[in-house]
Amino acid sequence: MINRHKLFSKLFSSFLEKFVDVEAIIVSDFEGLIIAGDKREGIDIELVSVLTTLVNPLLSRIRDEYSFRQFGTGSFDTNEYRLLFISIDRERILSLILKSMASIDKISPYAYFLAEKTAQILTAEDGDSIQLTIPDFDEELKRHKKLKDQICQIEESSERGCYTFKFIIVGDHEVGKTSLIRQYVEKKFVTDYRATIGLNVLAHSFEFQGNSLNLTLWDVGAQVFFKRFRKIYYSGAEAAFIVYDLTKRSTFDNIKIWYQELTDFIEDRAIPVILVGNKLDLKEQRVVTREEGLELANTLSPEGISYIETSAKNGENVGDAFKLIAYHYMLRTKQKEKDIINVQVVDEIRKTLKILIILEISFITENMTWSPGFQVISELDPLGDQLGECSKIKDDLSERLYAYKNGLIINNFLYDNFNLANSDAAFVIFDAREKEHVEPEWKDILLKIMQKIRRKRVVIVGIRVSDDNQWLKLLEEFHIEGDLDEKLISVLFLKIGEDYRTQIYNYLKVMLNAIVNTKALK
Repeated sequence: MINRHKLFSKLFSSFLEKFVDVEAIIVSDFEGLIIAGDKREGIDIELVSVLTTLVNPLLSRIRDEYSFRQFGTGSFDTNEYRLLFISIDRERILSLILKSMASIDKISPYAYFLAEKTAQILTAEDGDSIQLTIPDFDEELKRHKKLKDQICQIEESSERGCYTFKFIIVGDHEVGKTSLIRQYVEKKFVTDYRATIGLNVLAHSFEFQGNSLNLTLWDVGAQVFFKRFRKIYYSGAEAAFIVYDLTKRSTFDNIKIWYQELTDFIEDRAIPVILVGNKLDLKEQRVVTREEGLELANTLSPEGISYIETSAKNGENVGDAFKLIAYHYMLRTKQKEKDIINVQVVDEIRKTLKILIILEISFITENMTWSPGFQVISELDPLGDQLGECSKIKDDLSERLYAYKNGLIINNFLYDNFNLANSDAAFVIFDAREKEHVEPEWKDILLKIMQKIRRKRVVIVGIRVSDDNQWLKLLEEFHIEGDLDEKLISVLFLKIGEDYRTQIYNYLKVMLNAIVNTKALK
């Protein structure tokens, strides 16, 4: 049995706590009978009921004059308060009493969210999941801007990535936006249609390709009078569905309008967007072909967007649609991560070159086909522009030597043949996956590197392992001879896991800093 009183109490108390300018919240019928409410001390709750009854004619006129015919809203001031009213349906109304100097514009976007949650509580059935967390539009935007300046945080101790993003769903009313969300989150379809009142926000987590994804799903109302709030709702969005009804061509024709609104309102215009044709189960009523949907998806943006058809009623392709948007988000995040680290590594190389003039780095690997450090540097996108043209002096199966115009030199040698005469750093990688002990030859290779490299230089030892326990055990088996301390060589042992590419970027920055610091030793 649903405890509506408990749900209202939690929702309203959270709202009053968040908005100090709100004095009372009341849900009543159009005759003034109070259904639910909460208030601060000193507020006469009966006053709200009387005022609600007085404002009903205004709301009725607003509702009847506009095509949506379901919602009405109004506000007016008294000597002591400002009052904001939103009709939940034709029988019930949400009323907010605000302080006299409160901003209606600031409260209104949240008031529509409150109205939507109120409607959900009033119409809820056993088994329905109602999430009551009040969103913070400003914090969502700040979080997104912060993410733009950071890379996705992936723990080195595991193979899993953790992704959190805001995902909005837009499109004409009655296309099934809310039904898609409920089918995905609750595995449930409700036949009675109820339009979303402004905004519904839900949180959902799931596993995908070994990664943990945490979504906040923003279901945005399609009514025209919500448009001025949609810009606020869109802020910080990192992925989007545009949904249309396969049985209503007008909803398909309006896709370009919705896409334009996304590009107008969202600062980051390159977010992943998927075009969703819903109500696939109504095959006999279908009026928009799959070919038309694909063609539109390919023409909406220069890069094209993905397209999928779903049925919120029977669940067909619904899970795949959400997995698809997750895949695009992860792919884009990793590319942004790569771009950011690219720039960071290039900056570190440039700073090191300012000090050393010539910088030579040698990578030593078992074979040339897997040498991530060498590959990362040689593939850095801005490297050619920042450091000048690259000359491939030698490039074969036994040795590679690339020289850049501005002073960077990178080598790739094999275990059995390396020349470190001019190297500022040597980066050797041993693949120890599935091994219980260090190979005897690895110790010999490391000693040889330390003997050949010049004084006050850096040696990076990357050990590729399967888990933390293996890493610690293998590390103990490496021994560095004490008499080599006289050369003042910095030797760093680094763990390389499955997410080696991201780690290599970071380890290159560690190496470049170590080069400068080691050369400064006395």
